[in-house]
Order: sequence, then structure tokens, then C-alpha cells
Amino acid sequence: MDSNEVGPEKVAIVVSEGSYDKAMASVFLGSTAAGLGMDVHLFFTFFGLDLLKKNKRPKLKGMFRPFTGMFEKKMKGIGVESFQVMMDTCSEMGVKFYACSTSMEAMGLKMEDLRDGVDILGASKFLDIAAGSNIQLFIG
Repeated sequence: MDSNEVGPEKVAIVVSEGSYDKAMASVFLGSTAAGLGMDVHLFFTFFGLDLLKKNKRPKLKGMFRPFTGMFEKKMKGIGVESFQVMMDTCSEMGVKFYACSTSMEAMGLKMEDLRDGVDILGASKFLDIAAGSNIQLFIG
């Protein structure tokens, strides 16, 4: 690409919670942006990091937690895949997933605890990515 050519728009999303609604919002936005040709980066930190664990099935929070299965069926009925399928779709579309190195250490997680395709990144490196992004979002 020469200096006059503009690259794809870049989206940087921070995911700091692991509940079902936050999980699905991150993959909806990630896959939609990737589908629009954007360069997408999702940074999972604090309790959002839980979503990067292998075979993770997020749940609704609080008194709605027992209704997670019912809500998943309702989503499937309108054509929305499960969180794991959506994560796989995002990966296939080129969405980049990052685990916060500090959060991993604090929570005692190792690379082998995480799904394939996740990179470990410090906050300062992710901020470099976010600073060069057209869109920055926080899901928390």
C-alpha cells in the first residue's frame, strides 16, 4: 500500500465482562465489522477474559441466569448461533482476539487454558492498536 492509499477501517473493542449479553455483543459487533471489511481487534480483560477459555458457555447474570438456555434457544430460533460458533465465525473472518496479560496473571490463567487463536497482549500494546483505530468501543 502506498502512502496515498487508505487501508481498511480499524475497530478496537475492550471486553471486560463475561456475561451472556456482553459476550454476544462482542461477537455481534466483531463479526459485523469484519463483514464490512474492517480490521477488528477484541481485547478481553478482567472478567471478560473468562470468555476466551476453551468451550466457554457464557450465562446471563443475576436472577436471569436460570433462563440462559431458554434465551439461547430463542436466539437460535431467529438465526443467531451460539457464542462458541460466533467466536469461530469471527476467527474465520479474521477478527483478532487478545487476552490481557495482567488479567491472565491475576486470574492464574495459562495460554493452554484459552481457545486457539488468542494472542496475549499487555494493555499498552492494545492501546497502540486502539490509538490507530477509527472506532474504539468498551463492552463492560
